[in-house]
Amino acid sequence: MAVAESPAPFVARAAFSSPGAGDDDGRPLIVTSDSDLLDDLLRLAAAADVEVEVVPDPIAARWSWAGAPLVLVGDDVSAALARARLRRRPGVVLVGRDPDDAAIWQRAMEAGGEHVALLPDAEPWLIARLGDAQETRPEGSRAIAVVGGRGGAGASTLAASLAVTGARQGRRSILVDADPVGGGADLIFGGEEAAGLRWPDLASAHGRIAGHALREALPAWPAAPAAPALRADGDLAVLSWDRGDLLDISAQVMGSVLEAARRACELVVIDMPRRFDDVCEIALSSSDVALLVVPAEVRAAAAATRVATSLRRFVADVRLVVRGPAPGGLDASDVAAALALPLAGSLKAEPDLAAALERGEVPAGRGVGPLAEFCERLLRELEPTASGWLH
Repeated sequence: MAVAESPAPFVARAAFSSPGAGDDDGRPLIVTSDSDLLDDLLRLAAAADVEVEVVPDPIAARWSWAGAPLVLVGDDVSAALARARLRRRPGVVLVGRDPDDAAIWQRAMEAGGEHVALLPDAEPWLIARLGDAQETRPEGSRAIAVVGGRGGAGASTLAASLAVTGARQGRRSILVDADPVGGGADLIFGGEEAAGLRWPDLASAHGRIAGHALREALPAWPAAPAAPALRADGDLAVLSWDRGDLLDISAQVMGSVLEAARRACELVVIDMPRRFDDVCEIALSSSDVALLVVPAEVRAAAAATRVATSLRRFVADVRLVVRGPAPGGLDASDVAAALALPLAGSLKAEPDLAAALERGEVPAGRGVGPLAEFCERLLRELEPTASGWLH
């Protein structure tokens, strides 16, 4: 397979197409004049279902150098790239074959490469990088983990309400049930019989998961008139457990699923269990913010101490939600002081909530009441800004 002689880049998707005009359209860029290496990289791009631009040398790479989300540079042109003095940028990978060539790391540094990928061992990693480059996270994407300070704290209801509120506000949202013994998040929506993937269907997944494919394969709400207040285009997807035998999933699967969810959705809400294993640690590490839900009770605050300590190990931004009522008059600020956590807010008691959930009503689905108002305010406060997250 010959490399085009024109200095203009062209598009390839498993095979060559005609030379293009060279305008930047956000495709990964391959720079090599080694036809065998190019064949391998095009095969990997096809496996990732990604279109790429291909150029034979760094001079031709000037067309798309700055705008490409990922640049794969063959070791055959590494010296030429160093001489070309193109502007340094992230996302440059030097691709070679010889694992015994220690000098390749020096050539990568001189050429401005961030990584070295040695074929064939690095093929799975390169497929994942190509896929990620084509499918980036939506601007402002954020993941919120919700954890109960004790059993029955109301964390699952709050997690579902946040996801519902995000969908009502027009965000592509997903609720991820990370608690295998929690009963199943789809029950909250009356969707235990709804078609779509559950965790057991993903347990044997390997490697990268396409975000759009994951979202389309999950049960989406509203799926029926049961949730008329939600947007009719199904902005909320739910990944739940089924009612079968308890099945373990790996940390790798959890990480791949959450990364796919973040690429497909603007809001990812993770309903967490209280005890953390390596799978839960991956989920927490993938989160921007963790919300610890604690009832306004002395014993509940004491029980939440260890949970708060564990959360701080994996999430930089941990905030407290104190749920009323307070039988003994315990103030939310006192709970926050006892746990040494910033207070995200107090959630007022909603007397009709339990009965509404038993009737199959979606929490915060109508957009009225203390729970819906709390979630709307909290999501506004958690909007990312240019300088970071609002506090």
